[in-house]
Amino acid sequence: MLYSLGIDSGSTTTKGVLYDGKNVLRMEMIPTTACPQQSIRQIYEALWSENVGYTVTTGYGRELLTEADKKVTEITCHARGAAFLNPGIGAVVDIGGQDSKAILLDRDLNVIDFLMNDKCAAGTGRFVEVMMRTLERPVAEMDDFVAGCKPLNISSMCTVFAESEIVSLLAKGENPGDIALGVIHSVCRRTAIFAQRLKLEGDIFFSGGLSRFRIFSEVLEQYLNRPVYTSPAAQYAGALGAAVIGYRKLI
Repeated sequence: MLYSLGIDSGSTTTKGVLYDGKNVLRMEMIPTTACPQQSIRQIYEALWSENVGYTVTTGYGRELLTEADKKVTEITCHARGAAFLNPGIGAVVDIGGQDSKAILLDRDLNVIDFLMNDKCAAGTGRFVEVMMRTLERPVAEMDDFVAGCKPLNISSMCTVFAESEIVSLLAKGENPGDIALGVIHSVCRRTAIFAQRLKLEGDIFFSGGLSRFRIFSEVLEQYLNRPVYTSPAAQYAGALGAAVIGYRKLI
């Protein structure tokens, strides 16, 4: 039996998905190093076998794997992967390490329109990572850290100025959890304003690294004022979409 392999070479992580036409067989994720070609090669070698009949790459480094049979944009792959995980959606909001995307889908789950913010780190995973480092807390503890807290207003969305603002709030004795929740609200509010330029309809699928935190889905839903769904595999949406596209070439 032949499988397809999808690889998403992102700015902060590189993901790979092995797919048999019905089920995801394996998923792998590693940090993207200063040499993204090395990272995409590592994922490829970890997942490739003689049963892999078609390989599709996507993301920033999609051109870096010479063995790839096809290179596809991340917009198309994220949409296809999100639709695979939740077929009832009308749009995708993706907050990645260094960019954010909003994708509008039609009833057949094809891309109608999209917006992409890749000019500024504000409102991305990198922004959250820097803010949590300033608060001296691991990003992985986000949900527990802000439980029961009340969000403080973070007025600046520039990474440098927001970091200074957080230092000032800490110096005033503000609760670090309240500050962190304020950062989350700031990111989700900015993302919602950005995404709503597409005049979103229907349910929304939330993907990207921040989708693994329950609090981000909850707050994003508040600002978008419509149901937001995600999945434990949402961070792999790009690679999964690439694998789904690849498998169709095998049929």
